[in-house]
Amino acid sequence: MTRTSHLLGLAISLTLAATTTTGCGPFVTEQDGPVELSVTASATDRSAMDAVVAEFHRLNPNTHVTVDYSDTGDLQQQLPGRLRAGDGPDVFTVWPGNGNPASVTALEHDDLLENLSLRRFNLTMPLGVKPVTDVNGGTFAVPVTFSGIGTVLSTEALHAIGGAPPRTWTELLTLCDKARDHGKVLLALGNATPWVTQLVTYALVATTVYADEPDFDSDMELGKETFADSGWRTALRKYMEMDGRGCFNADPLDTTYEETLDQVATGRAVGVVQVASVLSELRAAAPGLTLRMTALPATDDPDDTRMPGAVSAAYGLNPDTPHRKEALAFIDFLGSARGQNLYNRSGATLPAIPNASFTVDPAIREVAKRQKAGTTVPFMDQRWPNSTVQQTHFAQVEALFSGTTDIGGALAALDKAYRERP
Repeated sequence: MTRTSHLLGLAISLTLAATTTTGCGPFVTEQDGPVELSVTASATDRSAMDAVVAEFHRLNPNTHVTVDYSDTGDLQQQLPGRLRAGDGPDVFTVWPGNGNPASVTALEHDDLLENLSLRRFNLTMPLGVKPVTDVNGGTFAVPVTFSGIGTVLSTEALHAIGGAPPRTWTELLTLCDKARDHGKVLLALGNATPWVTQLVTYALVATTVYADEPDFDSDMELGKETFADSGWRTALRKYMEMDGRGCFNADPLDTTYEETLDQVATGRAVGVVQVASVLSELRAAAPGLTLRMTALPATDDPDDTRMPGAVSAAYGLNPDTPHRKEALAFIDFLGSARGQNLYNRSGATLPAIPNASFTVDPAIREVAKRQKAGTTVPFMDQRWPNSTVQQTHFAQVEALFSGTTDIGGALAALDKAYRERP
């Protein structure tokens, strides 16, 4: 696939954008027989995508959408190879910005994404979103969710231990003790699933780094900052302090993502540090739970606290899809108010393209308030220069928990990976 092909695809997209606005409705497609459209999505977005697919099929009865749900780590590693081999899905999850092999920047660099600059969702997409969906002035993904990373707590389990959501670091550690005294752990941690290893670090770094240095990413790019000499050191120290204090379950390296959900659903854990989309999975597992997402505090001043919040789920189009018209119709639906609201209403996240008709789920009210107040920071890997940094982060957290490295060694490895430019 060449950049000339991208330009040809862009022209075709413009033509189709016009043709799909006429006829039976804005998302209805017409064809001679049923079309099988393949979509690949993260397992954490199952409930959200299922809701979207059901409505899309109602509007487009001659298009049958089959969704393959995969683990995040598997997707990041396997999707690029499938696309290069010509075996990729028609529409698929992509990661906003840079930072892993299935990110927008990485896939566009290898000409594995269709240019979506002329699709209708661009007319209402916030300018603040474009840095993680665009490459060299072109849009290569439809952003679907604005998500946070924080502590998802069971209100019932909190009441059982006589606790409340912590607003300070001291309150957090005290709550860890209180949960343990009641035969529970405060936070389920599943570091046997590689992508989970990063979440506690991110939740802490949002405060330990960005509260005082909002331009940290730019300073890193300019060589003015390093992981080793920044609040990243504080965050990793606090991560390990939480483990030593008994905030997590025993043997996190032998615990999977799925097992952490079971711990929360059954009341063995009070909560879990996760992306907001986990709320839908927990509700499916335990419909009676009342859940609330809050920022993970890292200091004893609540005004310092920041939360990682950014475009989370986004989707790209395979430039070699044999079902271009239907795939573009699905992309358009994902970018519409109806599609955005369905995806986020089911998945307990916020629309990446805001609209007035969306009702915020009470569980993520704090995320919405922080989005509006400007106390969120982008997911750290979205601004990293290569995918090696994220993979190194996974490995170094695992090494810290297994005792095969120390914090200084982990930070040195991250700095080395950051300097490896693609």
